Amino acid sequence: MLQPLYGGAMARPFVTHHNELKRDLYLRIATELYLKRCIVGGIDRVYEIGKDFRNEGVSYKHNPEFTMLETYEAFVDYNHVMTMVEDMLVAAAEAIGHLKVEFRGHEIDLTPPWPRLTMREAIREKSGIDIGAEDARTVADLQARIRDAGLEAKVPLAPTWGTQVDELFSEMVEPELIQPVFITEHPLETSPFAKKCPHDPRFVERFEGFIAGMEISNAFSELNDPDDQRERFMQHVGDFEAGDEEAHQLDEDFLEAMEHGMPPPAAW
Repeated sequence: MLQPLYGGAMARPFVTHHNELKRDLYLRIATELYLKRCIVGGIDRVYEIGKDFRNEGVSYKHNPEFTMLETYEAFVDYNHVMTMVEDMLVAAAEAIGHLKVEFRGHEIDLTPPWPRLTMREAIREKSGIDIGAEDARTVADLQARIRDAGLEAKVPLAPTWGTQVDELFSEMVEPELIQPVFITEHPLETSPFAKKCPHDPRFVERFEGFIAGMEISNAFSELNDPDDQRERFMQHVGDFEAGDEEAHQLDEDFLEAMEHGMPPPAAW
């Protein structure tokens, strides 16, 4: 529960101080990096249902202390996990009632299959901005497209292309995702542990599931290349030093575990 380094998610941690060890420790924001060590150790399927803590806002969508399920399975990809998430949530709904539920004034229909849209498609549909176009390839270009669309008052500015895409999605798309849907292919910069998409390395093999305008799942094909992982850590170290409190720290112990050989897993 207490960790010497926090990681596995983009979030601010709660910090405490261990008097005997004379060092700061962190309440975990995710179980990810320790469950991946189990995959390296030869456990092909592993999960945990446990408490995580994030020093962030409070709303009907978020609580600083919450219970999360994380699963890891070797030799599958994020498409496999997408199907598993859909099957599990549908089975849970059927076990306690039925597939149509009322929530915050909306009737939610959980009947499968759920639609799958790339983040590029979803943003283009809701804002008219094509984040994959040649005229939106840098953060400056993307911010110019946001201004051209008259959205600068709604979409906060962000320091990198990936975080700007995330802000655009959060403001223009996420609140509109009422019925179940999977949003795939997220920006590399906001997904430091996911494999790159073969057709466009700016995006990764990641999905989030949404219901009633809320994220209900987050999963990806896990990166298992230690050299690539080190490069991404170093990018986040620079972001942290520049003031990004949610950036990952360099975790040498995790990198050493990856160097022993991590089979390609996918996770939820």
